[in-house]
Amino acid sequence: MTVLDLELSGRQVRLEPLQPRHAPALAAAAAGDAELYRMTKVPFSEEAARQYVAAAAAAKEAGTATPFAVIRLADETVIGSTRLFDLQWWAWPVDHPRHGHDGPDTCEIGHTWLAASAVRTGANTEMKRLMLTLAFETWEVQSVCFHTDARNERSRRALARIGARYEGTLRAHRLGADGRPRDSVRFAITAADWPAVRAHLGELSRDSLLAS
Repeated sequence: MTVLDLELSGRQVRLEPLQPRHAPALAAAAAGDAELYRMTKVPFSEEAARQYVAAAAAAKEAGTATPFAVIRLADETVIGSTRLFDLQWWAWPVDHPRHGHDGPDTCEIGHTWLAASAVRTGANTEMKRLMLTLAFETWEVQSVCFHTDARNERSRRALARIGARYEGTLRAHRLGADGRPRDSVRFAITAADWPAVRAHLGELSRDSLLAS
């Protein structure tokens, strides 16, 4: 198993490497409330899902991303997708302990979306906890960042809720889901932040389980 070929499992969801076989289920998960995905690119048809998976596979092959299908453990249903991407390895000096380290030094979490039935169920919090644990405790990254459309208040609130810190707004940063340049709000968690964020995520997960 390589650094980019991993399966992560929690109490509510399992993140497994995104494969072509997931395409029909991804399309089914995206069906429903179109307004939910107004600022998020999701595959609404099986053909779009096949293209979505192929693009993710190409990024993984290039060594820049680890894409996942999100599986709800209660019924083994695919409820969305997410990925660690923009993986970067720094040019550490040859005498530094990090020189030659397998894991990346920084990365981003994004391309995240969930079926309408999985929103506000605790699935998103657990997904973030699983990926952040991998990044900080297995890969030993220095930081993890997130970028969200500046117009997406729900996403901004969710990132602040898990303990990520606002770092600024990047103007005309990426192409938005609506086909226009978007401003991106940047959040991040550093290795120094991680112990407190990990404890906070544990509390959120416990609260979610008690409420379910």
